[in-house]
Amino acid sequence: MLRVVNLFVQQTQKSSNTYSKIRYLRHSAECYNKTAQNPERAQRAAPQENHSFVMNIFRGQIEGKQMFPYPNVLTEEQRETLQMLVDPTSKFFAEVNDPAKNDDEAKVDDKVLAGLWELGAFALQVPQDLGGLGLTNTQYARLVEIVGGNDLGVGITLGAHQSIGFKGILLVGTPEQKAKYLPRVTSGQFAAFCLTEPASGSDAGSIKSRAVLTPDGKHYILNGSKIWISNGGMAEVMTVFAQTPVEDAKTGKTVEKVTAFIVERSFGGVTSGPPEKKMGIKASNTAEVYYEDVKIPIENVLGGVGNGFKVAMNILNNGRFGMAAALSGTMRSCIKQAVEHATTRMQFGQRIDSFGTIQEKLARMAMLHYVTESMAYMISGNMDNGAVHYHLEAAISKVFASEAAWFVCDEAIQILGGMGFMKHTGLERVLRDLRIFRIFEGTNDILRLFVALTGIQYAGSHLKELQQAFKNPTAHLSLIFEEVSKRAVRKVGLSSPPSLSHLVHAELAPSAAQVAKCVDAFGQAVEMVLIKYGKGIVNEQFILNRFANSAIDIYTMSVVLSRASRSLNEKLPSASHEKILAQNWCYEASDRALQNLKSIGVGKYLDHFSKMSTAAKNVCESGGVVQQNPINI
Repeated sequence: MLRVVNLFVQQTQKSSNTYSKIRYLRHSAECYNKTAQNPERAQRAAPQENHSFVMNIFRGQIEGKQMFPYPNVLTEEQRETLQMLVDPTSKFFAEVNDPAKNDDEAKVDDKVLAGLWELGAFALQVPQDLGGLGLTNTQYARLVEIVGGNDLGVGITLGAHQSIGFKGILLVGTPEQKAKYLPRVTSGQFAAFCLTEPASGSDAGSIKSRAVLTPDGKHYILNGSKIWISNGGMAEVMTVFAQTPVEDAKTGKTVEKVTAFIVERSFGGVTSGPPEKKMGIKASNTAEVYYEDVKIPIENVLGGVGNGFKVAMNILNNGRFGMAAALSGTMRSCIKQAVEHATTRMQFGQRIDSFGTIQEKLARMAMLHYVTESMAYMISGNMDNGAVHYHLEAAISKVFASEAAWFVCDEAIQILGGMGFMKHTGLERVLRDLRIFRIFEGTNDILRLFVALTGIQYAGSHLKELQQAFKNPTAHLSLIFEEVSKRAVRKVGLSSPPSLSHLVHAELAPSAAQVAKCVDAFGQAVEMVLIKYGKGIVNEQFILNRFANSAIDIYTMSVVLSRASRSLNEKLPSASHEKILAQNWCYEASDRALQNLKSIGVGKYLDHFSKMSTAAKNVCESGGVVQQNPINI
C-alpha cells in the first residue's frame, strides 16, 4: 500500500510543471480543490466534507446527500407565486412574442422587450427590495424553461443580462455595489458579461485587456477589447475582466492577475461594433466592445483585486443549471411537434407512430428530455437547499443538455421529413439556435476536461492524504486499516460495489445495481491512471474524455433513479412511464460507462488513441485531408 502511494507521489513530482500547459483547466480545478490539494492545510484543519455526488464517484464512493431523495424545495407560498408567473409568461410568449419575426429581423421586437421588462423577466432573482422578483433557483428554472420552449434568441437576451451579465454583482458585490447597480439593471438598463477576447477563448487567464491603477489610487484605467459579447451593443452596465498589476504577497514581485470590474458605458471610452451576423440566435445582440482609457472608480472592483478568474468561474458555475432548464423546454416543444406529426401522418395505411423506427426515435427523445429536465431541477433544488458543491454537476448538465437538445431537434426534423426542413415549421430555426449552446459559457470539450481533471485531483488528494498518514501511522491507524482492508478484499474478489439500492424504489433496484457497479469500476480506473500517469494525466485527453463521459453517464443514471423513485413513492400518474425511462436509460448508460472505463486501461484501446493522434497530426501537417481522391484527378 505504501509503495502504491509513494509511486503516485513520485510521479506527480516528476511532472510538476505540466499543468502550466493548460492554465484554464488547472486553475479551475485547483480553485475547486484548494483545501484538498494542500496537505499542510489539511493537517492544520479538517477539510470541509464534499457532498458532490460527481466528485465522490472519482473515489469510487456514493455520496447520496445531494442526490436522494429528489429535492422538493418549494414552499406553498413559493408554488403559488410561481403559478402566478407561469400563466402570464406562457401567454406572453404564445400571443405577443413572434420568434420567426425576431429571427428574420435579427432583433427582438421593441414591444416584446418592453413587455418582458414589465413582466419582470429581466430581474427574476434580484431581491425584491432592489427591484427584482426575488425568485429561488427552482422558480427561475421553471420560467426559463418556458422561454427555452418558445424562443432561444430571446432566452439569450434574458440570460446574458441576468444569468451572467450582472450575476457577479448579485453573488460577490458589496452592499454598496448592489444598492447602486441592481435597481438599474432591473428597471431598463441592459447588462453584459465581457470576458472573451480575440486571443483568449477557453483560456480565460490569457486575456490581454489591461487596467492600471492611477497614481492617486482612486481609479483604474482600462484598455482593451472583447468579442462576441451578448448584449454587447446595448449594455449600459458590464462585468469586465482585465489583467491588473498585483504584488505577490510571498515574493513581493509584481505579477499580472485578472480582476473583475463593474463598467458603465457612461464612464466614457466604451464603444461597440455592429451586431454580428450569426448562424443562430439571430435575435440576440452580439457585438465587439472596445475600451479606450476608460476611467473606472476603484470602488467598482468586483470581488477583490486579482480575483477575477474566481469571480468569472463563480458566475458561470452558478448559472449553468439555467441552460439545462431552458433546453428542457426546447426539447419539450420539439417532442410535441414531432408527436403531433407522427400521430396524424399516414403512410402505407398506418399512422407512422406505429412503426418501430419512429417509436425508437420518440422513446429516445423522451429519455433525453427526462434526463435533462431531471438534472436541471436536481441542481436548482440543491442550490436552493444551500449546497455549495454542485460545480461538476452544473457543468455536466450544460454539456448533456446542449447535446441532447441538438439530437432531439434533429430527430424531430427527421420525423417530420421534408416538412421539417421547411422554414415555416420553425424547427430549422431551433436547430440553428441550438448550435451555439455547445460552444459558449464553456465549450463542451473544455467542460469535459474540467469535470475529469477536477474529479481526478480530488481523488489524488486522497492518495496524498494516505501518504501523510503513513508518515505517522499510529495517529492514522483507522484510515490505513480501512484502505488496506478495502484493497485486500478487492484483490481476492470478495469486495462488493458501493450500494444505492436502499436509496431507490424497490422496482428500480436492478438499475441501481448497474449504477453501483459503474461507480466501483470508475473509482478503480481513476486510481489506476493516477498511479500510471501522476500529474501527467493532464496531457492524456483521450483518457480524460472517457472519464468525463463515464461520469456523465453515472450522474445522469443516478438523477433519473432519484426522480423516478420519488414519482413511484408518491404514486404520480406518470410514475410507470418514468420508471420505464429510467430503466432504459440505465440499461444503455451503464454499458457505455463500463465500455469507456475499459478502454482507459486496455492496451489495444490505448494503441487506438495513439493512432488517432497520429492521424490528426498527419492531417494538420498536410493542411487538410492527406490522401488524393480515388481517381487522382
